[in-house]
This record gives sequence, structure tokens and C-alpha cells, in this order.
Amino acid sequence: MSGAPRRTQDGFVRRYGVIIVWVVVIIVFSLLRPKTFPTTSNFETLLASQAPLGILSLGLLIPLSAGDYDLSVASVLTLSGMIVAILNVNHGMNVWLAALVAVVVGAAIGLLNGVICVGAGIDPFIVTLGMGTVVNGVTLWISNSTPVSGISQSLVNMVVVHRIGGLSVEFFYLMIAAAIIWYLFEFTPAGRRILVVGRGREVARLSGMRVKRIRILAFVAAGFVGAIAGVVYVGTSGSADPTAGTTLLLPAFAAVFLGSTTISPGRFNAWGTMVAVYFLTTGISGLALLGVQTFVQQLFYGGALVIAVLLSGITRRNKRRKDASQLPAEPQQLGDAGMTEGPGTPGQAVATQSPPGGGAILGTGGE
Repeated sequence: MSGAPRRTQDGFVRRYGVIIVWVVVIIVFSLLRPKTFPTTSNFETLLASQAPLGILSLGLLIPLSAGDYDLSVASVLTLSGMIVAILNVNHGMNVWLAALVAVVVGAAIGLLNGVICVGAGIDPFIVTLGMGTVVNGVTLWISNSTPVSGISQSLVNMVVVHRIGGLSVEFFYLMIAAAIIWYLFEFTPAGRRILVVGRGREVARLSGMRVKRIRILAFVAAGFVGAIAGVVYVGTSGSADPTAGTTLLLPAFAAVFLGSTTISPGRFNAWGTMVAVYFLTTGISGLALLGVQTFVQQLFYGGALVIAVLLSGITRRNKRRKDASQLPAEPQQLGDAGMTEGPGTPGQAVATQSPPGGGAILGTGGE
């Protein structure tokens, strides 16, 4: 009798466990620093200052959902911000036109990643790591390894100066971006195809999907979103630093993997990523108010990434077992041909193929 309530309770904890821990962390830091942590100004800063990291994490989420790593997104953020600064400050270009150029460059880098990884069949981890290093070198080259300040005030106003309900509008940009990514994966054919490809490329190919095109477009989307994060970053700071993105790659990965354990456990998802971004930010902010040394923050991010990957792996395995347990029983084999008897039509051969996640079986009965 108590089995169903227990399963409901366990499901609630798995789905919202990170949020529960986040609330606990907020309470602990509020008790330890009651005069500085639980203040309106501190929470406004926490919510509004993470737009570049949050948008970058959303960009990283897209190729990860397709089963590919992209280690160059943070470098794309840095380069796009520097392009905006150089074109606007040094060459007098309109800041919005400069931002458009930066976003196009980011998408082009994503396209190059996709073509090399998918077209040449090279491991995305190696390709994007090398591409990120190349992009970092280009950023240092075009900036002479020095920061560029003096970004047009119109961009700064549209990112941090204008406020809604006490929060900088960049917070709302982040929420809009998260809503778009969530809608993409939940309600559009393109998003669902990306998820299917991430679960099993061979199954997706057999079902008629253009797997290579989907993977390439996922890389393009990552470059595009990463470049937007760079534009928001320079709008936040009013300047471009040629090394800014290097500090964002680790927390972005930690946020995406930790986010895959909450809201929609077992897969990368936008709202889970947002929860993880602010959970990590809360931890870093609280540690800073406690006066810990800066190396502790690196330990926090690194430890969070390791734990997030571990929890993500456990959650995915549990989800695969659950999905597999819901599949129909194995049909009886027919002779030595390796074919199986279709569950609905006795004597009709059905070829089956199960994806790594155990999520679907494709039948070709009678065709």
C-alpha cells in the first residue's frame, strides 16, 4: 500500500533535489552572513550577473543533447565580444552592426566545427579543443593581448542599465533564451530530432533522419548562442577582455551536467541548467562573502563538475533501466533467419533495433 507514495516521493526528490539543496545552501549562507548575504542587493546581483554564463550554458546544451562535446563555445564568447569591441571602438562601426558581425562569425565557427567533426568523422572533443585554442589565439592577435574598453553606451544600457522590477534586463534576456531552448526541445520537430540523435545515431539514421545534418546544425547553434553570450558579456562589462571566456567553460559544463539531474532528470534541459547556474553562483557568492581564498572557488567548480557528471551518469542509467522495463517482452524468434515475430501479426517478420537508451524499437513488419 505504501509503495506508490514512496515512488512518488522518490520521484519528487530526483526531480527537484538540486532545487532543495539550493534552498538549503541559501539558508546556510544567510545564517552565516545575515547582514550581507540575504539582502535585496545581493540577490539582485546574483540573478542579473549570470546572463553571459547562463546563455553560454544553453549554447553548450545543444550539441551535448546531440551527443557531441563542444569545448570551443567559451572561446567563441571571447572572440565575439572582442569583435564587437574592436569594430565599435577602434573602427567606429555601429555597435549593433558589430554585434551582428560577431554572431555571424560565431555561427561560422560552429559550422566549421560541425563540418570537421561530422564530415571527417573526427572526435568532437579533439576538434573543438583545438578550435578553441585557435580561436583564443585569433582573439589575442586581433586585440594585441590587451583589453578594449569604451563600448557604445547604447549596448550597455540595453544590457545592464535598464531595469525591470529592480533587475537588469540581462536577466530577462537569459530567461527568454532559456524559454526558447526549452520550447525547441519540447515542442519542435528539430529539437526532438536532436534528442533522438543524441540517444542513438544508428537508430535515428534507420528511422530516416539526416543525422549528419542535425549534428552539424547543433554545432552551428552552439556557435551562434555562444556569440550572443559574448555580446551580452561586453554589454555587461562595457569592455572586452581577450581571456574572459577561459574562466567560463568549466562552470558552463558543470551547470549543464548538473542541470541534467533536475527538472527533467536523465537528459540535458534548459530549466535544469538555469537552476544549476544559480546554484553554483550562490555557492561561489557565499564562499566569497565568507572570505575564502580564490582557489577554493576553483575547487568548488571542479568538484561540482565531477559530482554533476557522476550524478548525470547515474540518472541516465536509471532512466534507461526504467525505459527498458516498460518495453514489451521479447517476441519469439522465427527459425534461423534472426527475424522476430511481430507482436500484432503472427508469422509476420519484424526487424528490431534498440537505441543505447532503450527508448524505442523500430519495426519494419511487412515492408
